[in-house]
Amino acid sequence: MAQAAPFRRIDVHGNLQLFPASFGFASGGYIADTKVSGQTSSVSQQQWYTRDSSLGTWSGGVWNMVFSGVGGAPSNTFPSPPETTLATTPVSRDVPYLFLDGTGKYRVFLPSLRTNASGPSWASGSTPGTSLPMSQFLVVRASDTASTINSALASGCNLFFTPGIYHVNQTLNVTRAGTVILGIGYPTVVPDNGVNAMQVADVDGIRIKGLLFDAGTTSSNALLTIGPSGATASHTANPTTLQDVFFRIGGASVGKATNSLVVNSNDVIIDHTWAWRADHGNAGTVGWTINTADTGVLVNGNNVLATGLFVEHYQKFQVVWNGQHGKTIFFQNEMPYDVPDQASWNSAPGVNGFAAYKVGNNVTSHEGWGLGAYCFFNTNPAVSASHAFEVPSAAGVLFHDILTVSLNFKGVITHVINNTGATTPSGTVPVNVVSFP
Repeated sequence: MAQAAPFRRIDVHGNLQLFPASFGFASGGYIADTKVSGQTSSVSQQQWYTRDSSLGTWSGGVWNMVFSGVGGAPSNTFPSPPETTLATTPVSRDVPYLFLDGTGKYRVFLPSLRTNASGPSWASGSTPGTSLPMSQFLVVRASDTASTINSALASGCNLFFTPGIYHVNQTLNVTRAGTVILGIGYPTVVPDNGVNAMQVADVDGIRIKGLLFDAGTTSSNALLTIGPSGATASHTANPTTLQDVFFRIGGASVGKATNSLVVNSNDVIIDHTWAWRADHGNAGTVGWTINTADTGVLVNGNNVLATGLFVEHYQKFQVVWNGQHGKTIFFQNEMPYDVPDQASWNSAPGVNGFAAYKVGNNVTSHEGWGLGAYCFFNTNPAVSASHAFEVPSAAGVLFHDILTVSLNFKGVITHVINNTGATTPSGTVPVNVVSFP
């Protein structure tokens, strides 16, 4: 398993083994809406997040195992064993999916919103929700242009993306409340000429599932933006959900984008995203001045919840969270590998590097559970980061079960959060902070 390989809506009769055959290091993954009757074994997985599921038992864990709303989850014992457990998930909505109805016709099922959820949505029978006929979807194929897709959106269509690479020379504009955008086989959207790939209006109930946004060769300001700057509407009853939406900067081809995901709307649920500035890939597509990207996830909206947030290798702050009342359950990060020297990577006078997760200075309410950040400065092991988490001093800003790791003797992180937490020892030993402040 890996960051972009979700394990969703599966009924496992017996045991589930998550570790690779070689028993080598494995970087972690995600399970949701799943039942495992036997034991789930992680063994060499470095971190893992399991949501709204049911397990017979759980075994193993290296640094950071997180559970929310999971029957059979282990008790909260971080850091030894390194397990963080929440009884419920505050708000969740399971993914839309294609199915055949009783007449043999395809429809798309839309699961209902859940609050304080625990266990699979189908534990007591059918998942609650509604469905839409395929007649209300444009089945998007790789030959379709951005203009064709925008015309379909403007006419009220939902989108069903088939596998393929979609070069868009204009921003895809999602403006109708309740629009469903469902991808199968991870269709890849590539913005051309520096356009922003997709913009979502500040409306209720957008669902985006199963897309990969791959940065183009001319830098975009953002790949996906939810809501305009300054959005103020409340979407508590029917939030927008982003699920299995991934971002790639470089690796396949040269890619550039200042931001990958920008969330301006309130009440958005970010459920399993991986924003990745490539640290490896095709020749000539990776390098400090080649695949440039400042920030993976920028949250300006209030009451935004992230469940399963994976963000790696961006060149400034990996995550910036300016909205009030934000929550993150599980965060996995690696700082950029390829920092050339300390002078090129300082966020402020006297502050080495950029934090992996920055909460805005004006935020008074924010909470996180089970967050980890790692460094591997292999280009210049003399580089250091002053801290992995940078947050304001406010009574409502709370963190639980967080850690840092320096991988394989390559650089250090001086503190875990602000000036709390010891300096990472070299050689892949975690530094843990159970609660902050």
